[in-house]
Amino acid sequence: MNIYADRIASLRALMRARDWDAVVLTGTDPHGSEYPSERYKQIRWLTGFTGEAADLVVTHDHAGLWTDTRYFIQATAQLEGTGVELHKTRVPEQVLIPEWLAARFADAQEPVIAVDGTSIMDAFADDIEDAFMNTGSLPFILSSPDFINYLWTDRPGIPQTPVFPVDSGSDRASKIARLREFCASRGCDGILLSALDEVAWTLDVRGSDIEYNPYVISYLLVTEEDVRWFVLKEEIEDPDTERTFEMLTREGILLERYDALDEFLSVCGGMSIFVDAKSLNRQIAEVLKSSGVSARHGTTPVGLWKAVKNPFEIEGMRQAHIRDGVAMVRFLHWLEKSLGAERRVTEWDAAVKLGEFRSQAAGYQGDSFETISAWGPGAALPHYVTPRSDAPVLEPRGLYLCDSGGQYLDGTTDITRTIPLGELTPLEREDYTLVLKGHIDLAMAIFPEGTPGCRLDALARAPLWRARRNFGHGTGHGVGWFLGVHEGPQDIRQNLNPVPLQPGMITSDEPGIYREGMHGVRHENLILCVEKGTNEFGRWLGFEPLTLCPFDTSALDLDLLDREETEWLDSYHSLVFETLSPLLDEDVARWLQQKCRKIATFAD
Repeated sequence: MNIYADRIASLRALMRARDWDAVVLTGTDPHGSEYPSERYKQIRWLTGFTGEAADLVVTHDHAGLWTDTRYFIQATAQLEGTGVELHKTRVPEQVLIPEWLAARFADAQEPVIAVDGTSIMDAFADDIEDAFMNTGSLPFILSSPDFINYLWTDRPGIPQTPVFPVDSGSDRASKIARLREFCASRGCDGILLSALDEVAWTLDVRGSDIEYNPYVISYLLVTEEDVRWFVLKEEIEDPDTERTFEMLTREGILLERYDALDEFLSVCGGMSIFVDAKSLNRQIAEVLKSSGVSARHGTTPVGLWKAVKNPFEIEGMRQAHIRDGVAMVRFLHWLEKSLGAERRVTEWDAAVKLGEFRSQAAGYQGDSFETISAWGPGAALPHYVTPRSDAPVLEPRGLYLCDSGGQYLDGTTDITRTIPLGELTPLEREDYTLVLKGHIDLAMAIFPEGTPGCRLDALARAPLWRARRNFGHGTGHGVGWFLGVHEGPQDIRQNLNPVPLQPGMITSDEPGIYREGMHGVRHENLILCVEKGTNEFGRWLGFEPLTLCPFDTSALDLDLLDREETEWLDSYHSLVFETLSPLLDEDVARWLQQKCRKIATFAD
């Protein structure tokens, strides 16, 4: 029997013993993190699915995994033999978990739906309850923290890594003062920050409790009287951590045990505390309710504050992208020379080599996510997991896609390049060009102040739509300053997100196209929102590219690009060469010069 089918069977046995009708597990941690630590990868342990975004429902006769278009192909393969059925999201016919549960238990008297209260956000639990409102049944949402421990006996513990401070160009005192002003304007006694990126930004501290994310697993409670950081786990014998804690203590920040938050909140009855239900787990929500704390729900202001980078952060991002660009150019040069010499290079070999080049850059702190290194059919999976063993060999034909990024002390990077490795089919060349055309059209956008990203998304899709093609993921996500590679509140996607783009915001520009079993194409730069002037019609905004790395123009069908697009590409390549060439060895600089030749050279 499949090992994951065995684990699902064990979970059902636990359900029968406790009279649970259903179990809901989410792919996050107590803080609503997109990338949880190993301890909270419960869905991976139960089902074998390794994607970054999925939720799981298990009843006595059904097991279903809900995930979006990025992972359909991957999930279909990884769930085979487990007895777990794929439920598709971000498609017109989607039925989300709350609605599915309401339909499944519509005739039940009071179905018991068990959740790990520490790892399901309060907003999601509320959605489940709300879905039952129009049925004849009201569910009992039972919070059973860490119940998976009964099955996952060697489950990893809560991570604890060294903590260190950063200089972000602003100070903690001013950020805490802004939070207190926000609370006063809402009539609240305090605010609880539970999202890890918001805690890290507010305190200007970093760690590595979560892979690829420089976070410290903790909570921050700011009131008018004091600031309490619930961070202490066990003793960390690290001089930097000790100095950081001593510095914060001198500034009046009280350090508490991480697991003491529930106990502290239980004696806060009568207080009014602002919380964000999207990052507040159900267990804490129940503690607040039982303690008589008035929880004021809403979106914390921190997400928007940190999305608008200050001049210090913007300059840091520019410098980080220069060093990252050098690493990328050295990698692409190595790849072309290696394949030209008929050396055997696998997808994993390429990913490792890119990591080596990045590690030589000043301020490098690790990758910002797991490198996607995919040739041919593998690239058709937008979030392909590159195998460490028996990885496919790069062949001298078709397209190779590499999506990667770095964490640096002065910024975070995220870049995708699709590289022709040899002869291309007409369809590969056409797809490659149309995606780049969409990338350029968004990069050239000029738009009035107050425009949200959802109104710009069609610019990147229009060239594909005209050819009756599309892609299932968003076009752009926010990126933090030495924080998360995926951040909000702004984005560029079809979802109706009303948050307007503002100068200082950084987003990705990454349209794509994916053909199952054939190839995938994605072109991605990070772009900075900047001012583009003011006239009688208002204030105008646009984008400045931060990513510096050439696009391979040898794969283009030049007939599909118009004059404005070719001029943008020539100008971008001129910027890449002028900025990076002085930092490269002579032979790599000559190679880059060839890659940055004007398109007119190819058209003549």
